[in-house]
Amino acid sequence: QVQLVESGGGLVQPGGSLRLSCAASGTIISIYPMGWYRQAPGKQREFIATIRYGITNYADSVKGRFTISRDNAKNTVYLQMNNLKPEDTAVYYCNCALGDSWGQGTQVTVSS
Repeated sequence: QVQLVESGGGLVQPGGSLRLSCAASGTIISIYPMGWYRQAPGKQREFIATIRYGITNYADSVKGRFTISRDNAKNTVYLQMNNLKPEDTAVYYCNCALGDSWGQGTQVTVSS
């Protein structure tokens, strides 16, 4: 079983940047695909990015602005978010393919 804890969310102005972290415990996650998803109010949870064996994949809506990465020594996955837009406002969740595990989410609000 793996436990995931997201952090790094907050309020940022349009055009700003944030870096989200997802710290894992209970299991070494380096061999498992990891992903980021988000859920805006009134909408379904949507895929943002995934990293698997060093290969990354992104939703079209964030391609070129967001970057997923992992630090295996820290058992942590990151999501660097640049040029944020109001439509990026959502709760962001980390996912591990092991047991389809989810964190509690971190709120990102993009507003002037």
